Amino acid sequence: MAALIAENFRFLSLFFKSKDVMIFNGLVALGTVGSEELFSVVAFHCPCSPARNYIYGLAAIGVPALALFLIGVIWNNHTWNLVAECHKRGTKNFSAAATFLLFGSIMGRASVAPITWSVISLLRGEAYICALSEFVKPSSLDKFPADYGAEVLAKFPCRDVPANLTKFRDEVTRRLRYESQLFGWLLIGIVAVLIFLTKCLKHCCSPLSYRQEAYWAQYRSNEDKLFRRTAEVHSRILAAKNVKHFFGFVALDKEEKELVQEFPVEGVQPSPQWNAITGVYIYRENKGFPLYSRLHKWAKGVEGNGPTPEGHELLFLAS
Repeated sequence: MAALIAENFRFLSLFFKSKDVMIFNGLVALGTVGSEELFSVVAFHCPCSPARNYIYGLAAIGVPALALFLIGVIWNNHTWNLVAECHKRGTKNFSAAATFLLFGSIMGRASVAPITWSVISLLRGEAYICALSEFVKPSSLDKFPADYGAEVLAKFPCRDVPANLTKFRDEVTRRLRYESQLFGWLLIGIVAVLIFLTKCLKHCCSPLSYRQEAYWAQYRSNEDKLFRRTAEVHSRILAAKNVKHFFGFVALDKEEKELVQEFPVEGVQPSPQWNAITGVYIYRENKGFPLYSRLHKWAKGVEGNGPTPEGHELLFLAS
């Protein structure tokens, strides 16, 4: 029994490690749903005034979505790798397909939260009803009093209407909520189809086998973890060395003393080395051997970034 439980936990661990992007996107979506619900309950209050309703309703959907999109772009490592690539080497070494793939990766990941926000807003319907209630044609409502116009229709979302218009308010609200939810479901369907087609295109165009792609993903994850951990230790030891040089001593705890004694640091890496391992990386091979990252490429002593007779570029971006 214990062995079975351990095996199940091992399987779950490997599953979640292999699906880290999916899980991250799911957490982003759930966080966005919670934020939208909180915003609707606490912050959303339709002004119920002609001309203001439309602006406020669209802003309630569009502005948070735009902010979430920009945050997603900022948090994406590919964004800053692209900035570093353009700053240090330019984009002359990238083909049109590679550039499209890179921007598609950045935009796709950054779109998870804003699309979720927009879908939930449309399914709830409050912002849509607020924005478009004043544009409902009175002639489309059976026996709607001719004395009332857009000013009264704009007040329908706030329920601040005369008693004789209650049934019309319910009809308008029901009609607009139907339209809003229809657009929300259509948006979900369109996004689902796009994700499916993108996944199919990615696997069809991938130069790697399934096992090699899985190995590459594991390598990138391990390299990143080890690099961050080593960089943290290296910077701590270097800082301790410089502080000791300034004061004549350095106050270290037991763990830090062990690190200083175990890993002597003589200096820092020169800027050309940092530049060589920083930037966008697309899968390449050199003389038939794979190069899984810029660090791997630097360690093997492979020069250049573009295609060469010995190393050809395979247009497949690290996800």
